[in-house]
Amino acid sequence: MADEKQQRVQTAANPGVDRREFFLRLGLGSMGIAAAGTAVFAYQFLSPNVLYEPSPVVNMGKPESYQLDSVTLDVDARIFVVHNNEGFFALSAVCTHLGCLTAWKPDLGIIACPCHGSKFAMFQPPGKKPGEKFDGPAPKPLPWLKMWLSDEGELIVDRSEEIRPEQFVRV
Repeated sequence: MADEKQQRVQTAANPGVDRREFFLRLGLGSMGIAAAGTAVFAYQFLSPNVLYEPSPVVNMGKPESYQLDSVTLDVDARIFVVHNNEGFFALSAVCTHLGCLTAWKPDLGIIACPCHGSKFAMFQPPGKKPGEKFDGPAPKPLPWLKMWLSDEGELIVDRSEEIRPEQFVRV
């Protein structure tokens, strides 16, 4: 009986907790925390992991807002809208080398990739089609994207659908 009284730890906060009861509570608490963590990870694993991406179809506005012989970069949509004598067309602004955003260089009449130096034709060099690669490591030309005129008279571009070059939207 005296030994039992000696094993009891007397504190003001928790009177009468012996060693066995202390380790029992510690073990049950640890198992509870581990079970809660497992439940959280199981919930995350079982819940759907959905990526919400913007629509590949982009409204580019009225054709009147584009001047003749203009190249307009839409940074958010990552496309160039080009208006020339033949009509309108859209080019992807993403370099086919490593996916950098290309830039229109009006003084040179080309599209250039600032990352690794690929150059794509627009109005220069002569004899090259718009988007065609003529310098740098890019393996392919910039793709032409499907473009059409909506019922409301606005230019619409589908970034997910590539077309063969030289297909223009005439307004």
